[in-house]
Amino acid sequence: MDNQSVKMKKKKKIALIAHDNMKKELIQWVEERKNILEKHQLMGTGTTARLLEDKTGLEVKGYKSGPMGGDQQIGARIAEGEIDFMIFFWDPLEAQPHDPDVKALLRIAVLYDIPVANNRATADFLLSSPLMDEEYERRVYDFEGALKNRVKLFDK
Repeated sequence: MDNQSVKMKKKKKIALIAHDNMKKELIQWVEERKNILEKHQLMGTGTTARLLEDKTGLEVKGYKSGPMGGDQQIGARIAEGEIDFMIFFWDPLEAQPHDPDVKALLRIAVLYDIPVANNRATADFLLSSPLMDEEYERRVYDFEGALKNRVKLFDK
């Protein structure tokens, strides 16, 4: 598989997402790590972004609520290179009406090789990584190169 390098800058573009039963935990986690997160560009889905701004005072760009297309918006931003990192406190004990959107979002995150934390422990490990304070090169599948090679097959 052909890959291309995508540079993640020192200032990370971080998506913060939480299902309803996990919003309080995410808010508490963000408040406890505010001194680290304020150095980065933050965004999130609907209610989560508004609650984080209100409760922590941090600037968080908001998208639509997850079930109303917010998960898909975040996925699109990942595909466009506008999100480097995702912290998604999802509720493993309750089915979500937008489970297909959540699965698609997680798939895009893996496809574009961005760090993802789905719980407090993983988020702590990622945030404490020395890579948080430096540039990082991700390896992403070269879709355009693969498409050009595929088209060449039909030119013959």
